[in-house]
Amino acid sequence: MTPVLQVEDLAVSIDNKQLVRDVSFAVGVSSWLSIIGPNGAGKSTVLRAVAGAQAYTGAVLLQGEPAASMTRRGRSRALSWVPQTPTIPDGMRVVDYVMLGRTPHLGVLAQESTADFDVVGEVLRDLDLAGLQERQVETLSGGERQRCVIGRALAQQAPIVLLDEPTTALDLGHQQEVLALLDRLRRERGISIVSTLHDLTLAGQYADELVLMAQGQIVSRGSPDQVLTEANVSQHYGAAVDVFERNGAVVVLPVQPAT
Repeated sequence: MTPVLQVEDLAVSIDNKQLVRDVSFAVGVSSWLSIIGPNGAGKSTVLRAVAGAQAYTGAVLLQGEPAASMTRRGRSRALSWVPQTPTIPDGMRVVDYVMLGRTPHLGVLAQESTADFDVVGEVLRDLDLAGLQERQVETLSGGERQRCVIGRALAQQAPIVLLDEPTTALDLGHQQEVLALLDRLRRERGISIVSTLHDLTLAGQYADELVLMAQGQIVSRGSPDQVLTEANVSQHYGAAVDVFERNGAVVVLPVQPAT
């Protein structure tokens, strides 16, 4: 079966400085791949390149088609992207912002249909935003705003969703709720997810496959138990941790370094 997303020999250079090199991975239908690594490893740069927001060399294939040859609308139908710092227009209501996710599906007259409103309504309910739909986005708390941004991406109904630190500004409860919702939707609707996550335990709980990056390249890849080892975390994060399994999930616990 052709991967829904395939990245081959991806490299990114900015101002003659190479930030990412030789990055290759594939994501299957309804799979979750999480890119982890220390600050400056190149995680967000990879997502920006895949999303088409950053020039790159190499190849990005969306459902077997080169992304570079796709129109902007075609790419938006195949892939949605939640950046770390999204642009939110002033004075926009939550419901209108989430409705922006339907833009790739609108007809020639750009008129929303009943089906579009149904999709947005379902997303608002799923993300616990229905009671906030008339609020202006800039008046929301950080966590509410982040859920709103994720809502726009889900309303897009693209088969691939890129999430750059999706739990940013969320408290622990909403972190779990949002990640559990994303996990349910990818299983029920066949969505494929590629995320970056700082929290290694969350990455290990939800992702099928992890890609560990350091200094712009992949240094380890595989299942959470293969990648989240004490040796890998010590070498690439410079951190002392205990790694163990609980309820079938890998847990990474920071510990006080030995003196």
